[in-house]
Amino acid sequence: AEGGGELVVRELDLASLRSVRAFCHRVLQEEPRLDVLINNAGIFQCPYMKTEDGFEMQFGVNHLGHFLLTNLLLGLLKNSAPSRIVVVSSKLYKYGEINFEDLNSEISYNKSFCYSRSKLANILFARELARRLEGTGVTVNSLHPGIVRTNLGRYVNIPLLAKPLFNLVSWAFFKTPLEGAQTSIYLASSPDVEGVSGKYFGDCKEEELLPKAMDDLVARKLWDISEVMVGLLK
Repeated sequence: AEGGGELVVRELDLASLRSVRAFCHRVLQEEPRLDVLINNAGIFQCPYMKTEDGFEMQFGVNHLGHFLLTNLLLGLLKNSAPSRIVVVSSKLYKYGEINFEDLNSEISYNKSFCYSRSKLANILFARELARRLEGTGVTVNSLHPGIVRTNLGRYVNIPLLAKPLFNLVSWAFFKTPLEGAQTSIYLASSPDVEGVSGKYFGDCKEEELLPKAMDDLVARKLWDISEVMVGLLK
């Protein structure tokens, strides 16, 4: 139909750097433009597992997979400017810390803390990337979607007797997937945020960050270490 778009589905496993590279190679071969990149996928409070490349699963998928994906597509995004990068984080970033001595959770693992750390890493990555892309016409912003009724919480153990109450609460108070997507859609398409970069949003409005999410030194160190971990630098 006139004015219609085409949905193309491509395989991408963020727990595999090999898969990320193959996906990006195909995109660069097939697509002449990339106007918007939304980094939305994630894993939440899973038992201790490792990615194909040996990274703790939540840090590997939520941060490192997206870090490599974005970097490999940066050239196309710049050539397509004005273009936008949207990074989906979480309010739970507030409970995370970037421990450079144990990024891979080899010393200790707490599934809640590691999720929060990966979401803090998302925000630090977005802010550092925005700094690096100043003047290119590519903007980068992060967001929290709120509590959304999806299967993201499939690893959360809810006692059998409490499940009916939990289901009732989720239907009453959690956002639908469509509602949860609104801030991502806003940042991807609204003229209101044209040229806005390095900010954090919730419910389609800019929100304040805790100081630890605005630490430029930590953001730059995390960037440098991430480059080595995903093989962008030897």
